[in-house]
Amino acid sequence: MLSIIIITVITYFIASKGLSTFFKNGINLFDFLFGTQWKPEHDTTPLFGAFPFIFGSFSVTILAVLLSTPLSVGAAIFMAEISPKWGAKFLQPVIELLIGIPSVVYGFIGLSIIVPFIRNTFGGMGFSLASGMIVLAIMILPTITSVSYDALKSLPSGLKDASYALGATRWQTIYRVLIPTALPNILTGIVLGMARAFGEALAVQMVIGNVQRLPSSILDSVSTLTSILTLEMSNTIAGTTYNNALWSMALILLLMSFVFIMIIRILGKGSKLNER
Repeated sequence: MLSIIIITVITYFIASKGLSTFFKNGINLFDFLFGTQWKPEHDTTPLFGAFPFIFGSFSVTILAVLLSTPLSVGAAIFMAEISPKWGAKFLQPVIELLIGIPSVVYGFIGLSIIVPFIRNTFGGMGFSLASGMIVLAIMILPTITSVSYDALKSLPSGLKDASYALGATRWQTIYRVLIPTALPNILTGIVLGMARAFGEALAVQMVIGNVQRLPSSILDSVSTLTSILTLEMSNTIAGTTYNNALWSMALILLLMSFVFIMIIRILGKGSKLNER
């Protein structure tokens, strides 16, 4: 009951603040979601176009998942099916240790290593969508790897034995039998990684440049929903249109969290059906 009450109160508070932008302050929903100009303190006509931040959050998340997923699933397959037992016993604690590293540490690593590497190799300032993508990929790699490893290890041993009995090689067994069977749980790990990447604030904020515009390439600086919230929320007055617009961004983050949870539950039901 306490959990239900807390979730209900948080949802009501954020929704009431976020919806005030449209019902109380008169901001057009379409202009807010798809507008590209963010000038809340403009003297004549303040502009609240949040699309650059929404695009930044989705782009850095999707690119990070595309970069991290092959490495994570490959590491899980190596630990579960290829490496000796001592290799898995060594690698699994290392992977799990990466989960507990604070995000600010990842941000400092990105600031000290990745940003200068991008700047010296490809040009520009280094603070870019590419830097955020790499930092987030490293952050979500242990999450996807751990879930994928558990999914592969939980499969019945009879599946592998039956595949070998039919003359399949180890690689044929992995990509034709084991991965398809464990796919719902592997996808769950990927969605969990996406959820963490989408809601990450500090590490991304330190390396992406926080420029309020649409990027033309992955080497351009961008801003995300979380970074704009952390940078500007404390500089606004409660109840103003500017403040409510930021709460509307927080509402978008909350709704995306609900979407990720729904996807995970759907995938969980699919994995149970496969087990049956």
